[in-house]
Order: sequence, then structure tokens, then C-alpha cells
Amino acid sequence: MKAFKYLSPFIFFAGAWFSFTGQGWIVWMPMCWAWILVPLTELFIKPDPVNMSAAEEELAKQDRSYDLMLYVTVVIQYFLLYIFLEGIASDSLSFSDRLGRIFAMGLLCGIFGINVAHELGHRVDRFEQTLAKALLLTSLYMHFFTEHNKGHHKRVATPEDPSSARFGEPVYTFYFRTIVMSYVSAWHIANEECRKKRGTAFSVHNEMIRFQFLQIAFVALIGWYFGTSSVLAFLGAAFMGMLMLETVNYIEHYGLQRKLGASGQYERAMPHHSWNSDHVVGRLMLFELSRHSDHHYLASRKYQVLRHHDNAPQMPTGYPGMMLLALVPPLWFSIMHKKIKEWQQAHEVASA
Repeated sequence: MKAFKYLSPFIFFAGAWFSFTGQGWIVWMPMCWAWILVPLTELFIKPDPVNMSAAEEELAKQDRSYDLMLYVTVVIQYFLLYIFLEGIASDSLSFSDRLGRIFAMGLLCGIFGINVAHELGHRVDRFEQTLAKALLLTSLYMHFFTEHNKGHHKRVATPEDPSSARFGEPVYTFYFRTIVMSYVSAWHIANEECRKKRGTAFSVHNEMIRFQFLQIAFVALIGWYFGTSSVLAFLGAAFMGMLMLETVNYIEHYGLQRKLGASGQYERAMPHHSWNSDHVVGRLMLFELSRHSDHHYLASRKYQVLRHHDNAPQMPTGYPGMMLLALVPPLWFSIMHKKIKEWQQAHEVASA
């Protein structure tokens, strides 16, 4: 029964269905849920730092229900993408209704198309990795599979990582740096892998070449079947999903940095190199993504058994609220720089 609490993100699927099949105020229901109701709720619900016992964790690891829910999201994601594209192509929509549907699809791209793909992409099972790539295709962000797993996790909280926000860096300049450099990094990683295995980067075995072909073919298929208006709407939704991901990247490591040792190597990524949030609603809605400190400490740990670490810096609220806060840089700096200073002082005392 504990697994069923992770059905709560499916509220966004239900909301998207109403958005894609309705008109008027109901079209904006998913956006109101995600960016008004959830952030407000988390202001009044205390974070829950409690971890599972060893016995509970072992049972959760063996419970296939947690995995099956992720698999089901792939099917529903594609079904609702079809409903979205068909509605854009056939329905007579006002500008507001069209925009609301694009934003609703953008939420699905961010929450399921990228976030659930992130979880499945860390699995070693080829089937689960294929599902991750299928989800990323719905957000046109397939290079994330390469760069995140083979780049970000190695370079996190260092100046070399395009996905780690630097102290004093506004989210808007971070967008440009991370979007461009993460894409470049993915090509570099894929090219080097292919050269080592095949002797040349220009090969069908190059992961990034395959990803580009799949994404171009997918957009072309949408254009052929649904028309130009649906292609433009899909591109808008995918762009919103991308911005959601990069906003999450921004808040997850802002201002935190690993120390460079005398050997020229950075210290191991530890829980205190990622911001953590134990706010319950955000944890459930994002399949425990907000317990990010433990995820970087042990990337192979499945979402249902991620742990709270006392020595990890804690966000003042959940991910949705933090994402909104990041969009107002002066307010973000005012709150987060104070949090960083307080945490650094507490960490120094604990380490003494």
C-alpha cells in the first residue's frame, strides 16, 4: 500500500486530460495545481526527514509496484501526447485555450518526459533505459540521457559542470550556459565513446547521432500526421519541459562546490554538495527527486528508498516553490545566500 502514494503525480495526467479535451478555465487547471496549490500547500506542511528502517527499505526494493508505476507513465505519456496533438489540430481554440494546453503538455514533458526518464535512465536494465529514452523523446531532450549519467554525475558541483549553478549566477544566464554546454558536452561524451569502441565518431553506433535522427523523425511524423500547428505546439511544450528541467538543475546545486585536492582531483560528491528538500508533496509529485542529496551520493539507489542526510543543506520549501523563487533573482539571492552562509557555518562547526 505504501507504493500507492506515488500515484499522486498521476493527478497531472488527469488534469492534462481535462485540459486537452476542454475549453475555458479548465484548460489552465494543471498550471494552477502545479504552481499555485502545491507551493502554497508546502508552506504549511512540515518537511518529513524520516528514513525507512533497514527492513522497510529491503521490502521496498523488492516491491515491483514502484517500478510498474514508472512503466505505466510511458504509456500514458504517449497517449496524452496524442490527445494533445489531435486537439490542437482539430479543435477550434482561442489563443488562451491553445496556450493553456501547451503549458499543460509542457508540465507533462517536465514531470514525466524528463523526470521519470531521469529515474529510469539510472537503471542498469536495458528495458528500463529504453523506456527512459522513449520518455525523453516526448520532450526532445534525449541528449540528457548521455550528459546527465556520464557527465553531470561525474562533474557535479564543480566549475566544469554546465548543470551546476554558480554562486551569484541568475537563473536566466544559467539557462543559456547549461542548455548550450550540456548539449555540447553530450556530443563530446558520445564522440569519445564511439571513437574508443569503433575508431571513429561518425558512426551509427554514436548515441548522439541516433538521438538526433530519432527526434527529427519524430517531429517530422507529427508534422505529417497532425500538421504544422501541432508541430509548433509540441515544440513549445517541449521547450517548457526543458526549462522546467534546467530550473530544477539550477536549484539543486546552487552555490555548492566540491573541493579540489592537491592531486588535482575533486573530492567525492557527498550529500552536502546538493540541496535537499523533504517537503512531502513535492517529494511525491516528483518521485522523490527532491531527496537529491542522497541521489548524488548513491545514484543507483531507487527513488522509493532515497534517504534524508542530516549534513545536507535543506531548501526552505519544496521544489515547486523553489522554482518559482528562482525566477525572481533578487529574492532568490536574498534568501539563498543567507541559507548558504548559515549552512557553511554549521558545516564547519560539525566538521571541527
